[in-house]
Amino acid sequence: MSGKIVAITGASSGIGRATALLLAERGAKLVLGARRQEQLDDLVAEIAERGGEAVRLVTDVSKRADVEALVALAGDRYGRLDVLVSNAGIGPIALFDQADVEDWEAMIDVNVKGVLYGIAAALPMFRRQDSGHFVNVISTAGLRIVPSQGVYAATKNAVRTITEGLRQEAGAKLRVTGVSPGVVRTDFAGSIRNQTARDAVTGQMADTGIPPDAIARAIAFAIEQPAEVEVGDIVVRPTAQS
Repeated sequence: MSGKIVAITGASSGIGRATALLLAERGAKLVLGARRQEQLDDLVAEIAERGGEAVRLVTDVSKRADVEALVALAGDRYGRLDVLVSNAGIGPIALFDQADVEDWEAMIDVNVKGVLYGIAAALPMFRRQDSGHFVNVISTAGLRIVPSQGVYAATKNAVRTITEGLRQEAGAKLRVTGVSPGVVRTDFAGSIRNQTARDAVTGQMADTGIPPDAIARAIAFAIEQPAEVEVGDIVVRPTAQS
């Protein structure tokens, strides 16, 4: 991990923040992107206080130019990018009867297009370097479909398919990893408009959720493998999750 240049989207909270802190602790240099500047600034300062190194750029992954700028920042600052962790995601889950079409579109823009924009931005750099690692954060929601999560799970299964397709095309020098978290104690519920659904998710997190650090350790495990070793898929869920 020491000296690796790692870009992380959705870095200001939850899994992204935990991953940034852990990778910095293990010697990586971070290029952090998220929509919330204040939280990004606080994270960069915390990493610096702990002896690490990080730069940040306000990034909305639903905007291709923002993702391109984040990857370009890595190249401008460090001359390369070793790992892109596509972690940004939203989950305003709801029943189909509610027809929250704007939320459906937002999930597609962030969860699916955001990952594709990252691939489009980083793949040319990885090809030039003859090395690079894509880590896509997916979800167990796509492994077990339940009411109210139809569209959210669909976006995550789209990323699962994209990840496998990319892995097959990547060749012998690039690595591709999909990480599927189960119930994790994050601010995921904040985007859910329906109070009943929000309360259910919040309660599930409180009862069975695992800390974001558990996912950060899985991401670090995949990155730290020797260059000839690719960890394709990791599922990390609470022991109590059905």
